[in-house]
Amino acid sequence: MATTGTVSMTIAEMREFASFDACEQRYIRRSLDIGLGRQDAFKLWARDATESAAIRSQYVTYQELKGLREDVPAETGFDQIEGFMGKLMRVAAFDLAQERLSSFSAFRFLYERLLGADIRPWLPSAFCGAAALPQIRPDRRKDLLQSLSEAAATAPGWSDREPSFYPEFIEAEAA
Repeated sequence: MATTGTVSMTIAEMREFASFDACEQRYIRRSLDIGLGRQDAFKLWARDATESAAIRSQYVTYQELKGLREDVPAETGFDQIEGFMGKLMRVAAFDLAQERLSSFSAFRFLYERLLGADIRPWLPSAFCGAAALPQIRPDRRKDLLQSLSEAAATAPGWSDREPSFYPEFIEAEAA
């Protein structure tokens, strides 16, 4: 019975990923390669000098991920929030400023995989804070903030189940 539940959750995660547009899917896969150290992102994802520079910046920004994984504060206290949220918002703002993630759903999908299930309670506030920064264009700010549903913003609890689907690069076959 547990296997059936895991399989159905994995399928639900695959469906959610499939609902994102191609640009979001590409950015999520690339970000997972960089953030989880799965592949050499330069070889796999850089199509030109501009993209190489963006990948380089992402590698630098994602250096914060290890510390964030290790320092997720307790939901009930206020200790460590300042340093943790500052770092999380900085990384989130970087990703949102790339203009490749267009919704809270895509952001949440990526960050659950980069940082694990324990990050879920912190994602709505990090997303709102990062999306509201002046570094994000005003029209993008509006679209991003409107993508956060009331249910996600006010959730009374979060699942502690780790994600099971981690999308990877798929090489297109030559016809």
